[in-house]
Amino acid sequence: MHYYRYSNAEVSCWYKYLLFSYNIIFWLAGVAFLAVGLWAWSEKGVLSDLTKVTGLHGLDPVVLVLVVGIVMFTLGFAGCVGALRENICLLKFFCGTIVFIFLLELAVAVLAVLFQDWVRDRVKEFFENNIKSYRDDIDLQNLIDSLQKINHCCGAQGPDDWDFNIYFNCSSESKSREKCGVPFSCCIPDPAQKVVNTQCGYDVRKKSKSQWDDQIFIKGCILALEAWLPRNIYIVAGVFIAISLLQIFGIFLARTLISDIEAVKAACSYRPWPC
Repeated sequence: MHYYRYSNAEVSCWYKYLLFSYNIIFWLAGVAFLAVGLWAWSEKGVLSDLTKVTGLHGLDPVVLVLVVGIVMFTLGFAGCVGALRENICLLKFFCGTIVFIFLLELAVAVLAVLFQDWVRDRVKEFFENNIKSYRDDIDLQNLIDSLQKINHCCGAQGPDDWDFNIYFNCSSESKSREKCGVPFSCCIPDPAQKVVNTQCGYDVRKKSKSQWDDQIFIKGCILALEAWLPRNIYIVAGVFIAISLLQIFGIFLARTLISDIEAVKAACSYRPWPC
């Protein structure tokens, strides 16, 4: 193993450059997320009018991409520079942030298990708020459509949740052509059709509920996700464990390098000449 040699302490090059390699992946991933997010915003015209961000009442998926990108870019930069320059402040910032994120993930997982009813209510509220903004943002629209198509579901608790959206609402005041309908992603796909029928959900909720089964999915997406989780518990647990191990490995590398640097500085402080 290679070391920087000092009188009584030494900094391991293995840990130093392993931590640098670990963080360069973080940094590059952060750059990629930021590039994708900024490109998506430029395509939607958000960069030329930032008020569109606050005008959306639902979730803009691009915001989530940008937040993840900023966190990964910042952590990767702090870890890379901290490792190369042996900067204790940057290394402690990197290590402390990773510890905080790890504890936050652990707390969310535990609370989700202990307070399932509360979590279900928050998810329902979140889904309903995004249904209201379905037509306001193309990325949000694509996200909801993908969720409904993949899980064969419609709405938070059922198709009637689309009454929360002004375009699909069944009220007499609505003049929309989509009135009393559902998005095409709620429709049961026809294998014979090669072209997606985006109007398949029009007027479907004007019919009696007994006729819905043949045309649209009637299960709510919350119930579909609750059914999906037990079937894929090992995949979910495996992903969680893999992410946790990567975080613990990064914390170990950072703490080891910090200890080496502090030991070198402590040894140098007792010498009458510079190290």
